[in-house]
Amino acid sequence: MRSLGGVRIGELAERAGVSPRALRYYEQQGLLSPSRDANGYRVYDDHALVLARNIKRMLAVGLTTEDVREHLERGCLDKPLEETPRCAPELHTVQRRLAGLDERIERLLRQRELLARHSAEVERELAAPEGSAA
Repeated sequence: MRSLGGVRIGELAERAGVSPRALRYYEQQGLLSPSRDANGYRVYDDHALVLARNIKRMLAVGLTTEDVREHLERGCLDKPLEETPRCAPELHTVQRRLAGLDERIERLLRQRELLARHSAEVERELAAPEGSAA
């Protein structure tokens, strides 16, 4: 990877494939810590590019910024994810998120079934001739 030296937010955003707004959000969440130049502009180094790409990738699969922060604190995001062995805690996090999704899907399917039954009941009652017992 060619060294960035020190780049501003627009160039990092372009290279990382995220928006400048996303980079500011990562900073707000404590995931990126750019330095500042004399006029106050954010300045990013090579490590920030790696982090921004890794953060984007982890958020895209459904992990939360809290999940990302935990992995960041463990040093699991210091190298490009596609070039390094994964951290063992990542598997636990992913499995926990999958279990949570499975639970939500189950609840939504139950809710959908209740709503579908209710819809059919209302439809039957509306279709019944006036004055007849449904």
